[in-house]
Amino acid sequence: MKQNIILTKKNKLVNGKVHLTGSKSECNRALIIEALSDGKVRVENVSDAADAVTLQKVLSSKLQVASESSEATATHNTQHTTVNIGPAGTAMRFLTAYFSFQDEDVILTGSERMKQRPIGILVSALREIGANIDYTEKEGYPPIRIKGSAGQQQKDKISIQGDISSQYITALLLIAARLPLGLTLQIEGELTSKPYVEMTLAMLQQAGIQHQWDGNSIHIPHQEFRETSLNVEPDWSAASYWYAIAALADEAELFLPDLTSYSLQGDSVITEIMANFGITSQFKDGGVHLKKEAKPLSRKIFDLKSCPDLAQTIIVVCAALGHDATFTGLETLKIKETDRVLALQTELAKMGVKLTEKGQVYKLDCSERFIPERIFINTYDDHRMAMAFAPLALIIPEIEVEDYMVVEKSYPAFWDDLEKVGFEMK
Repeated sequence: MKQNIILTKKNKLVNGKVHLTGSKSECNRALIIEALSDGKVRVENVSDAADAVTLQKVLSSKLQVASESSEATATHNTQHTTVNIGPAGTAMRFLTAYFSFQDEDVILTGSERMKQRPIGILVSALREIGANIDYTEKEGYPPIRIKGSAGQQQKDKISIQGDISSQYITALLLIAARLPLGLTLQIEGELTSKPYVEMTLAMLQQAGIQHQWDGNSIHIPHQEFRETSLNVEPDWSAASYWYAIAALADEAELFLPDLTSYSLQGDSVITEIMANFGITSQFKDGGVHLKKEAKPLSRKIFDLKSCPDLAQTIIVVCAALGHDATFTGLETLKIKETDRVLALQTELAKMGVKLTEKGQVYKLDCSERFIPERIFINTYDDHRMAMAFAPLALIIPEIEVEDYMVVEKSYPAFWDDLEKVGFEMK
């Protein structure tokens, strides 16, 4: 049963130390690498984000029924195993590639929203390589039936669009070294979310997998993993909400342990983006110190192509501050947990702010912005909607957030951490 939470903050001062969970993006890649390595790779600091828990349960249980702490379930009959990964989008993409070249017959399904999220581009690419995949309901969308074809590779070079979800490309790169012929990906057009692809290749390299990236071509030959540990860094996407809180506070001093300035995560660019809002980032004492300083906000254009998961955070902060701005690089937002563009438009309208779309350019118009005494935020089964709008409690006296437990997908301790720095909730 979905429950709401009412959030308030009596003053606009924020101070404290916040320990963040492991990165969902890093952890999910590491778990697939671990599963493919035949025991040579171990993952340290596994994230407690629901998506990572789901993926780990599926991979570590050898398709036995997952525990109640995960949304994943597995049921068996004599022909196949059905794996339900709930709303875990990363798990859907990565497992589609993973199971394609295992000796398993699997039906991979998920929540109703998951059945609306396209997977056709990835399935077509895997079929071209030699995978045996069929749609069991709607063409191009989950559920899918994967009849594992270990060792049956037909092609070692394929083309794939660059302006799609980077998770499709990552899913193919993760399995490439275990394919008998290796794999060369030819990226067509401009590569969206490039830092996520770079993260994948860097983590594979840590596990002994070499690659060549020349122009738009990425080649990974068939090779073995080496024994190593992959340590998952805290989540920079989660850190972005604390940058938003600092930006909306009158005074803010926060410490986020274990984050580094040389992160693999593309969302670490939040340090540069939030510098525009007067937030300084000082890396010392084994983490990052955030501090709010008086600075006029002048930046008008934000290109979020390489960090789309930061879009809601930054757009909401601009709206809260009444800062008109233009955004690009939001193409993938419509196929996330919800249509994030439409969700933002709907919720921002509750405070008189308009987000208009023209082609691939989005403009934020705050000319009719007002600050209500109370606001109700719909979350649309999207963890990032809940966390991006929660900082508004610093400027709106009372915020009611729908289905507050949706944050478990990536940051289960979010509300507890807010309480620790003086937010009140009921």
